[in-house]
This record gives sequence, structure tokens and C-alpha cells, in this order.
Amino acid sequence: MPAAVLALRFDPAVVALSYLTAAFASYVALDLAQRVRTPDALVARAWWIAGSLSLGTGIWAMHFVGMLALKLPFSVGYDTAVTLLSWLAAVGVSAIALRVAARETLTPAWLALGALSMGGGICAMHYMGMAALVLAPGIQWDWTLVAASAAVAVGAAAAALWIFFALRRLPRAWARWAQLGAALAMGAAISGMHYTGMAAAGIGESSVCLSADALRGDNLGTLVAGATFALLLLTLVTSALDARSQRHTRRLQQSLQAATTELQVRALRDPLTGLANRQLLDDRLQHAAARGHREGARLALLLINLDGFKPINDSFGLGAGDHVLCGVAQRLQGLARSDDTLARLAADEFVLMLEGEVAEAALAQVAQRLLDALAEPMDGVPGAGSHPLRLSASIGIALADGSGPGEALIAQADSAAQSVKRAGGNGFAFFEAHMQAGVREQLELARDLRAALAGEAGSGSLMLHYQPKIATDEGTITGVEALLRWQHPLRGPVSPGAFIPVAERFGLIMPLGDWVIAEACRQLAAWRDAGLQMRVALNLSVQQLRQPDALVRRFEEALAQYGVDAQHLTCEITESVAMDDAEATERTLRRLAGLGLALSIDDFGTGYSSLAYLRRLPLSQLKIDRSFVQDLETSADARAIVKAVIELAHALSLQVVAEGVETEGQAAVLRGKHCDKLQGFLFARPMPAEELTRWAMHARDGRPRFSTSLYATQAA
Repeated sequence: MPAAVLALRFDPAVVALSYLTAAFASYVALDLAQRVRTPDALVARAWWIAGSLSLGTGIWAMHFVGMLALKLPFSVGYDTAVTLLSWLAAVGVSAIALRVAARETLTPAWLALGALSMGGGICAMHYMGMAALVLAPGIQWDWTLVAASAAVAVGAAAAALWIFFALRRLPRAWARWAQLGAALAMGAAISGMHYTGMAAAGIGESSVCLSADALRGDNLGTLVAGATFALLLLTLVTSALDARSQRHTRRLQQSLQAATTELQVRALRDPLTGLANRQLLDDRLQHAAARGHREGARLALLLINLDGFKPINDSFGLGAGDHVLCGVAQRLQGLARSDDTLARLAADEFVLMLEGEVAEAALAQVAQRLLDALAEPMDGVPGAGSHPLRLSASIGIALADGSGPGEALIAQADSAAQSVKRAGGNGFAFFEAHMQAGVREQLELARDLRAALAGEAGSGSLMLHYQPKIATDEGTITGVEALLRWQHPLRGPVSPGAFIPVAERFGLIMPLGDWVIAEACRQLAAWRDAGLQMRVALNLSVQQLRQPDALVRRFEEALAQYGVDAQHLTCEITESVAMDDAEATERTLRRLAGLGLALSIDDFGTGYSSLAYLRRLPLSQLKIDRSFVQDLETSADARAIVKAVIELAHALSLQVVAEGVETEGQAAVLRGKHCDKLQGFLFARPMPAEELTRWAMHARDGRPRFSTSLYATQAA
């Protein structure tokens, strides 16, 4: 006859505590499921291990507290070794759950495998925990309820995995509430499995606990629950901090990526019109050439050179010129196809690159449509009042057969455009063989200039000549302006007016500017070592200013390489360049000033800016354009303008340099108006560094003042 079985009774408070433990552990589990999916493999592995320990402890604690809720008529205790094994089973279950939760998708196969594995682990934990209660006679099991508890365990595991993945699809605002509801449901399922398993245990009325002297204590359930809650809370807080840190990191990465993308776009786009710049055009030409070489496709280039653009700037100011250029860009863009490339090559030059249908008849129609679009009246030009402007252009067309267009194609199109301009403009022409001489000269100059920059033998030498600036009151040299010169092996001295446009047209202006910066710093170091303190002024191009990161980095590298103090360098930019994109210029100049460089506005009076605007820039100096200086002796208007500029500049704490001083009369007028520094042929022509060194040393050692006779001697 079977022994009488006790009717199992449970402490309601401890049951409630076990349920809260299960619900809290479930909430933490749902949170940890997000942490183990972090892209960093090392961090994800650390969370998987730590999460398995923490979550396993939480699940085990729920089971253990539930065991302690059982009210028996005799003293009980739990075998320590078996209890430890049940804890390890809970940790294993948690490891499986978090590993499955880390997957990108939950397939039916993985759901079944994960649910069975987790359900088996939960059953192992529970029944090992029950086995830790060593009774004599032993527990009589109701196998129907055991099977039911196993089914509940597998079902709870499947539900937990499904919830893990379902929460990912919810908006963040709903996810926390959904996580809380899911945790309460999972806690009920886990508790249901536990108490179903407990109900399957039949304990005889005459049973004795053989492990009564093992793991026991009146407040053991409270202690276990409290310690587990503390552990889970610590895990949850750490998880929240990690999630916040990851969100912050993602925002920073997104911001950095957006900034990088913007910089890349800005580096490849003309800042005024938004069209492709020379760098992007070259890249498109290279790809088009590669396609043409593979497929034998033809390529056409239309170079659009605006007729009479300079008078617009001169008559209405740079603001009007910018307005016109943007309007031209919009009109040209309206005629370009989606796969065409439209670029701004220079101030008033645009290029349209076409692939595919490039028959001459079709190209002639395209060119005429461009001319017709530009001829449409342009209203709303600042300074022009109600009078609309009408534009025309000289268009040169060059074709390539896929044999590598590149620089030659641009030069051919430019040569054809120049032939139209010489004939009066407002038309188009195809490149022809008789135009080849000009193309060949441009290409040869570009090739030789590139070789000179690389220091190749037989390409001639680049050098800096230096023209002194003289203090008006003391008559002493205060600094020099560095001017680029090129001594060609066959052509002899090549004028900057000849090779600078070539450098701009063929993408060499940036490396040329880098060379000037490095050479000026090298020479400053040489003068310093010779005991001669000098300040050198460098001219910056608009292309350099539009790439501020590269420009600042080049100055930093050169200053560090030669150990030169930045205060001995002055950067000069023309007023028209400063006004080309005023906000971008201001940002770039502030970065240069941050290095310690002095800044100066060159050719002041030609760019339609105001001293009120220039006050926003971190300037220390401005230079009066030579066009005002040359008329000082004969024009009262010129003298009045120069006087006003000097007085206003001094009111803004700016020094004033007058350039192009060629006569003593001009110098006398400028002295009378308290101009700070003078520069021009009256004092000295630009000269090589060695000659300037001797000249400056002679002036310093002999301590002469720069009198009129000395000026004449040096100028000769």
C-alpha cells in the first residue's frame, strides 16, 4: 500500500517573492538580449558571459526561493553540491537564450532548437534543485505533471525567444512598456513551470530530510532574493549605461560620417554654384576614358567661356557677379542630361562633358541651345536695377575617341573657345588641327611644370624671389613678399601670368601652393640661422582657401619641419578672393590665425568690399592696390581715396602697405598720409634669396636709412 502523501502548502509571501524574482530576471534578460548584439565582438562576448551569469543567477534564485516557499512539517536543508549543479544548469540555460537572441533573425528551426535546449535546461535546473532536497523515503513523482512542467518550460522558452525578437521591431517609445509587460508574462510562465513541477512531487508523511544539516536558514529565501535583486539591478544599470554609451557613440559616428560626407562633397564641388569642380571633373574624365578604351565609345567636351564677365564685376560688384554665375550654372544644368557632367573650371569658365551620342551635328545643336539659354534676359541682378542682363559665351568643342582624353581634351576645347572669342565671341567652334599649336603649348607647360614640382632633371627650377617692404618712418626693411618664378630650361624665365593659369587649368595649383609654403619656411629657417630675422608674405589662391583642411595641415607640417615660428609668416589674399565666398573665407582665415599666422588683404580697393566687413576677419594688414598708387601724383581723387583707406584702416588697428611705389613723388605722398609700409620698384625689384640676404645684411650692418639715392641704386 503506498505511503500517505503530504498535501503541499506554500508561503504566499515567498511565492510572491519568487514571482517578482522571475519577472525581474525576465526584464533584465530582455535588456541583455540587446547588449549581446553589439557590433564589437569582444564587447558582445563579455556581455554574453556576464549576462549568462547574472541572468542564470536570477532564474536559479526564483527556483530556489520557490523551493523555500514550500511548507513541510520537518526541518529541511539542501545538498550544497547538487544545489550548485542546479545553478550551473540555470547559467547554461541563460547562455543558450542569449546566444540565440544574438542572431539577426529567428528561423523556425532555430526557434525549435533554442526552445527545446532551454526547456531541457530549465527542467534540469528544477529537478536537480528538487534532488538537492534529500528525503527518505524519496519523492514519489506524478509523471503526468512532470511532463506538463516540461511542456510549460519549452513553451516558456519559445515565448521568451519570440519576445526577444519581437521587441526589436517596436519603436523605442513603446519598447520599454512592451518589455515590462513581456517580463511580467515571462515571469508568470517560469513560475508556472516551477510550481507545476513542485505539484508533481509527492512527499510522504513519514519522510525525513537527510540533508537537514546542509544548506538551510530561516531567512535564506529573503537573503537569496535580496542578493539576486541587487545583482540583477547592477546588471540592469550597467546595461542601461552601456546602451546610453552606445547610442552616444552611434550619434557621434553618424555625425562624423555626415561631416566626412559633407567635406567630401564640398571638396569635389564648387562652393559658389554647387557644380563639380576640377578634381571631380578629372575623375569623371578618367572613368570616361577607361570606358571609351574598353567599349570604343566617344566622348565630347564643351568648354563655355562667358564673354565680358569681368565688366559685370567691375560695374556692379562681386555680389552681382556671383548672382550671374549661379544663374548661368542653373541654366546650363537645366540643359544637361542626368549622366552628363557639368563643372565650373575657372571664374567664368564651365565645362559640359557628354558621353554616348556625340555626333558633330548633335553637338552643334547642344552648343546652340546653350548659347540660346544664356542669351535669355537675366533679371534681379544686384546693382543692375530694373535692367536685365544679356549674356553670351564662346564655346569650344573637342571630341575624343576613347584613347584617353584628359588634359589634352580640355586644352583642345579651350583652344577652340579662344578662337571664337578672338572672332568676337557669342558662338561655338570645333577644335581643328590648326589650333593644335596652342594646345601643344599648354600641355607642354603643364607637363614641364608637373616635372618641376617633382624635381625632375631637365624640367627647370622653381624658385621664390623676394621683394622688400620698407617701413615708411624708419626706412628699414620690415619684411618681404615671396613671388613665384620658374626658370624653364628651354623657354627661359616663364612669366607667372603664363604658368599660373596653366596650373589652375590642369589641377596643379594646390601642389604648387604647397611647394611655395615649404620653400618659404625653409628660407625663413636659413635666414634665422644666418642671424637675419625676416617676415615673409605668401599669396594664397582661391583653390587653397576652399580646401582649408589641406591648407592648415600643410602650414603645420612646414612650420614643424623647419622649426619656424608662425608669427614670421603672413598670408595675403586678394580682396576679390576674400569676397568670393565670404563666410567660407572667414572660417578658413580664423583657422590660419589660430596657427599664429598674420593675415593681409591684397589689392584692396578692387573687390567692392567694405572695411566694416573686413573688420570681421582676423586681419592685421591690408595693401592698397597699385592702381591707386600710380595716380597719386596726378589725381586728387586717388589721394583722397588713399587717405580715407589709411585712416579707416588705422581706426581698425590695421597696418597699411602701399604696393607698386615707383617714384619718390608717390612715396612722399604716402609718407604724408602716414602709410605704414611701402613696396615697389622704387626700393627694389623682386630678387633671389641670396641677393636679398646680401642686400639686407648690408643695410643692417651699415645701418643706413633707405634714402632716395639708395632706392635708386637698388632699383637699378
